[in-house]
Amino acid sequence: MLFRQRGDYLVHYRYKDMNHFNESFVKDCCQGDKMAQKRLFEELYAPMFRVCLRYVNHIAEAEDSLMKGFMKVFQNIEGFKYKGEHSLFVWTRRIMVNESLMFLRQQNNFMLTLDETIHDIPADNEILGKMNAEELNTLIMKLPTGYRTVFNLYVAEGYEHKEIAKMLGISENTSRTQLAKARNKLQIMLKQQEVSFEKHG
Repeated sequence: MLFRQRGDYLVHYRYKDMNHFNESFVKDCCQGDKMAQKRLFEELYAPMFRVCLRYVNHIAEAEDSLMKGFMKVFQNIEGFKYKGEHSLFVWTRRIMVNESLMFLRQQNNFMLTLDETIHDIPADNEILGKMNAEELNTLIMKLPTGYRTVFNLYVAEGYEHKEIAKMLGISENTSRTQLAKARNKLQIMLKQQEVSFEKHG
């Protein structure tokens, strides 16, 4: 099944933007050093905007979620515990994901499909090798909101279905169904992409 294991092809989708910060810098941020916090904002703005956009999928709303997320980062950073050079990035990213999910909840925009009948479409993984990360991400962004949300939480963020169910207020089975439907939808789009490559390649 396409993307059966997290990170088999999408490892870059989850980790490519990960910034690292040493303990001294993080300590300065936690102690309210304005220059350090300014640098943190500038370095994380682009990757965190991409995180928000993966969920919200509209530039203005993603920017709004991003700024609200940064407000929470700086309001709560004093309590942050350093656990390695990637820990601040991961902590900030989690806040951005939660802020994006809050926006979707407020918009009643999950549009989860409850039909649990799944028909797997055989995937031709050869086409994946012809696509770069941005082309693949473009396809993922075309998924319906519910599919895309569960797919991102499972594949990009590494959450288990039990965690996703709690975050979205759905059952674990619904989470699995949404993921399966997202994979099937991607397979269809990949097949269409393959036809396009054959016509123009």
